[in-house]
Amino acid sequence: MNKQKKIAVINDFSGYGRCSLTVSIPIISASGIQCCPVPTAIFSNHTGYNDYFFDDYTDKMRLYYSKWEKLGLKFNGIYSGFLGSERQVEIVEEFIKKFSLPETIIIIDPVMGDNGRIYATLTRELCKKLRQLAAVADILTPNITEACILTGTSYNEYPDEKTLLSIAHKLISIGSKNIVITGIRNGSNSSSIGNFIFKQDGSYKLLSSPAFGNGRAGTGDVFASVIAADAVNGDSLEKSVVKAAKFVSESILLSDEQQLPSQDGLCFEGLLGTLLCNSDRKL
Repeated sequence: MNKQKKIAVINDFSGYGRCSLTVSIPIISASGIQCCPVPTAIFSNHTGYNDYFFDDYTDKMRLYYSKWEKLGLKFNGIYSGFLGSERQVEIVEEFIKKFSLPETIIIIDPVMGDNGRIYATLTRELCKKLRQLAAVADILTPNITEACILTGTSYNEYPDEKTLLSIAHKLISIGSKNIVITGIRNGSNSSSIGNFIFKQDGSYKLLSSPAFGNGRAGTGDVFASVIAADAVNGDSLEKSVVKAAKFVSESILLSDEQQLPSQDGLCFEGLLGTLLCNSDRKL
């Protein structure tokens, strides 16, 4: 319908707390790409707070995107985040088939757990479905916990290169083309955090960046949103991972300076202007 690139982002909407769609929309937009949200649920604020409003959008998702079918929309990228049920995974699989072009880049962030703990929403059947969805990913961005869940690997807080390679090979065998395993801690150096890149050509690299502060809500959403935007803009995966890690680190520092509670997420708004100027692609 027009020449501007578009990414469909399938995720929940949380009005407060900086996560999911409220993270992806500004980051992808600041990268010069139209962000087209597909809500899976509506939250007043994310579940890290003591109380919240919640409205499941599963039954409305097909009705919602059926109007896009009538418009003849296609997307340069499709990015899927948190999915709360097997039905939602099936809807996402249908969406990818309906709205993809041959060159559409599929980014899957399989939100399943963190710090060695599986989220309460993850059932055995949902795990199988998410593994099936990972098979269509051009870029898969699990953290180390999620990578272990997807591959049936015992969780190790400080995985070595051999373990990371084994996990990456298993993910490639599932069908994923390029892997970015995030949140890798080095037991001998708590001041750094690593991201392990494994490409479909067999090349790989572990990139480290400074680790600041404690965990914050929405960090993975910020990271994956930068990766999705850069992929559609044609940036290299390695450069994109470096850029995303830097953006997250600087956002954490700014959040700490503002003394924001961890559940309020990353204070990234003042840094959005750096995203496009750091891209290989200029408008």
